[in-house]
Amino acid sequence: MSGLILKLSPKERVLINGAVIENGERRGRLAIVTPNANILRLRDAIHPTDAKTPVRRACYLAQLVLSGDADPQETSQQLLCRIEELSQVLTDQDSRGFLASATTALVEQRYYMCLKALRALLPREDRLLAASFS
Repeated sequence: MSGLILKLSPKERVLINGAVIENGERRGRLAIVTPNANILRLRDAIHPTDAKTPVRRACYLAQLVLSGDADPQETSQQLLCRIEELSQVLTDQDSRGFLASATTALVEQRYYMCLKALRALLPREDRLLAASFS
């Protein structure tokens, strides 16, 4: 059996295909065997007011698709534009790799993998913004 294994902390919440699921009192483990299920750990979710930077805005768009709050077709086009804008600024090899992974996942409609690749850019963006404001 293949698929995604979610390891959940006590009382941790996860959004699966639009339904919020809360773990019980003990650590838990869920095996998601349905391909292309939309899954978002709520502890990783970006609040709309926190989507103020270019990478966070791109992550937020992917998150909206995963939560079922945005049309995948319309949002994919917007997200592709955001990724292209990021590729104009983040030109190092590691960032290019994450952006290429995000683009591939987006084209294949694997929104969780797209979000995961974009989230990997958050620490880099934080460092760049901190350096520019110091």
